[in-house]
Amino acid sequence: MTAPPPARHLIERFLEAISAERNAAQNTLEAYRRDLEDAAGFLIGAGQGLAQAGGDDLRRYVAQLAARGLSPATQARRISALKQFYKFLFEEGVIAADPTLHLDAPKRGRALPKVLSEAEAARVMTAIGGDAAEAARLRCLLELAYASGLRVSELVRLPLAVAKPDARFMAVRGKGGKERLVPLNDAAREALKSYLAVRDHFLKEGARGKREASPFLFPSRATAGHLTRQRFGQLLKDVAVKAGIPPARLSPHVLRHAFATHLLGGGADLRALQMLLGHSDIATTQIYTHVADSHLAETVERHHPLARRGARHKP
Repeated sequence: MTAPPPARHLIERFLEAISAERNAAQNTLEAYRRDLEDAAGFLIGAGQGLAQAGGDDLRRYVAQLAARGLSPATQARRISALKQFYKFLFEEGVIAADPTLHLDAPKRGRALPKVLSEAEAARVMTAIGGDAAEAARLRCLLELAYASGLRVSELVRLPLAVAKPDARFMAVRGKGGKERLVPLNDAAREALKSYLAVRDHFLKEGARGKREASPFLFPSRATAGHLTRQRFGQLLKDVAVKAGIPPARLSPHVLRHAFATHLLGGGADLRALQMLLGHSDIATTQIYTHVADSHLAETVERHHPLARRGARHKP
């Protein structure tokens, strides 16, 4: 085998290949470039070329990633870049064997979802203001999300046909076309009734100034025909500021997490919660037990008299 080209040329060849084969975005290509150049810099410092590196060389590189304080997610991304790069070199005949075959990514702990406290959720509801129609729509969106735990994609695409203010449940079609029933509490039903009275305000105007019919509960003049996820997210950021909550802590998904965590904290059965959330695997639902446990521990630490006394005695 002839001597391999310098590392920079190999990286460029790899980037050109994935750009052509996968139509990779420029940001993705730049991320691969940075990761591979980082590895090349380490190997050169150790007296080894990128194409000549063996499994032990790469394991030493991975070990120092953790020593540098890089998160497991970043480490895993760099290892993924190396695996794809060396697989490419092997398939191109640049190297005789792939040195990443036994290179393992670090275990990544599953991050606990962000949630609002019940008091914060109440503050959000009372912070809604502004134009009457806009306020009615936002209140309806918030109450439905918090009362039923809908995914944001399910919420903004709800058909008008499911909007029955007197019903205690709503039929929702979720992932994979699976249908499930989600609950509507008194506040959600009242908000839905108030919103339906002003819903025509959000319908598109036709050529003769007449409002066009829409099959969506939350119609919009947007191309999609319904309120977009992005617009709902923007509305939440605005109301978070009014409620005195950092905008980064409030999103459509946070409302779904709040529904699940507060329900579980109130004694809900895990299997019932799984059905309400539309999870196919109960392991996905079990993450909320960790959130509830974490919240309980934090509550005890903050409010228990012995915990407070211990904090006062700390040097």
